[in-house]
Amino acid sequence: MAEFLSLPLQPAADETDFDALDAVLRARGWSWEHECLTDSYRTGFGHPLCTEGDTPFGDREARSFLVFGELYPVDEDDEDLTNMSWLGELMDDWGRAPGWTVRRPSTVEACVEMLDQAADAVAAHLGAAPERTVVSHAAVVTGPPMPHRIWRTPTHAVIVGPHADNGPYGYLTHLQLASSPLDQAPELPHAGDTEALDRWIEAHVDW
Repeated sequence: MAEFLSLPLQPAADETDFDALDAVLRARGWSWEHECLTDSYRTGFGHPLCTEGDTPFGDREARSFLVFGELYPVDEDDEDLTNMSWLGELMDDWGRAPGWTVRRPSTVEACVEMLDQAADAVAAHLGAAPERTVVSHAAVVTGPPMPHRIWRTPTHAVIVGPHADNGPYGYLTHLQLASSPLDQAPELPHAGDTEALDRWIEAHVDW
């Protein structure tokens, strides 16, 4: 978590020099990740990291997110469960990575507990409680509603919460830590305006 939040401040890596970038990744204990999240990275802790920039290092203008949990919310009203077999296999792919475990079945409460632990770690690192906590529907897109927690540093929005996978596996939901330039929308909506907070979250975690 601390490593992730410090990435925009790191020396920039030359994305055109593949060998140099590969050396930076290996020195950190990172690797490339192309299966669970296309064109992303795998940190030394086993977390997939995705960025809209050319590299995750030294880019203060790019949004990035770090995935520490993944869930497939089964639709119990879908009698055929047509996606169960191949999405279940995809969950197994996530679970085989170092540092990951598979819980089948799991519960919303277990996911919220994981988000709580991540939020506590961010609060300890930033030395502040979140400015907003909102149980968000629109920013989740798929799966059950769960809390998002929002912090602002002088330069970035930091958000812990769920977010839909925008790739071909749109049924999946990431539990993630997101970092985004604050100039996307610097002012936070009023705490009671959940719809505006949903839009604010989307502006910072979706691209």
